[in-house]
Amino acid sequence: MTQTVKPSLIRTERLIKRFGDISAVNGISLDVARGEVLGFLGPNGAGKSTTMKMITGFLEPDEGRVLIGDTDMHAHPIVAKRRIGYLPEGAPAYGDMTPRTFLRFIAEVRGFDGADRCRRVDEAHEKTGLEGVMHQRIETLSKGYKRRVGLAQAILHDPEVLILDEPTDGLDPNQKYHVRSLIQEMAANKAIVVSTHILEEVEAVCSRAVIIDRGRIVADGTAEDLQRRLPYHNAVTIQVPAEAFQSASAVLRALANVGGVEEVARANGHVQLRALSTGHKEIVADVASALRDKAITVDQIFVERGRLDDVFREITTSESVAARAARADANGGAHA
Repeated sequence: MTQTVKPSLIRTERLIKRFGDISAVNGISLDVARGEVLGFLGPNGAGKSTTMKMITGFLEPDEGRVLIGDTDMHAHPIVAKRRIGYLPEGAPAYGDMTPRTFLRFIAEVRGFDGADRCRRVDEAHEKTGLEGVMHQRIETLSKGYKRRVGLAQAILHDPEVLILDEPTDGLDPNQKYHVRSLIQEMAANKAIVVSTHILEEVEAVCSRAVIIDRGRIVADGTAEDLQRRLPYHNAVTIQVPAEAFQSASAVLRALANVGGVEEVARANGHVQLRALSTGHKEIVADVASALRDKAITVDQIFVERGRLDDVFREITTSESVAARAARADANGGAHA
């Protein structure tokens, strides 16, 4: 069956932005389709916020262009911005307003009035959990509530495109769960970009992740794709009595899809061994079966999964970035 390719709701083409001698964004090209939640990752100063500001039209790129659907942001900025909801970092709002008056103001700016305005304000504050503070001045709210006010204004007009810069910053664990659930609920009908430094958030809500460093894309794929970059992904670690070490090691080395066996630790008369998977294949069933056939006692057995924070550290080390940047330059700016 031929898979239908969804058209992009967000497309950036080789975006470049410089601030004096500093190259903040250096050739970023992205496509985000309806139904995708893109996790946008990178160390501080990588160019995430600058890229998001260019996508939303708050900054104009020095080179490249942004399309929202089929609308060019530079040529038709008002038409393009109508389709976007944007939560910038810092949750800026008018501190002397209450959330209700602020959201009513945003609704009016968006062109809603009467019953439609009231309905949209009510829906936005209900979705973001603002019921208890709707009549309290924004300047008196906690950081978490201010963040939720910012999120409410971003979704008030039910945009096709959502650009969320650190949407759970300042929220407690329950509030984070609520916001992540809301993002998942909205995902089917929108293209959503979520900038975050919380890697568990990517695994929780994002269908895809892009890592940038020094203004370049250095990785692009699902969380599973990125995890496969680590040598220990799908490796199997076992713990056996020390006297079974040699026989267990021999059994593991004889398996077809095991590329190597290494000793992890020794303690209290036990040894941990790790069987590395060739091509990241799933080998746990073969390992368990082979050990059982040889009647080797196994105290523990578990499958290693690459953690996104480990992937992030590996990809954004200076050596890795320098090598990828050199390859990108050699290939005319193509990213990994």
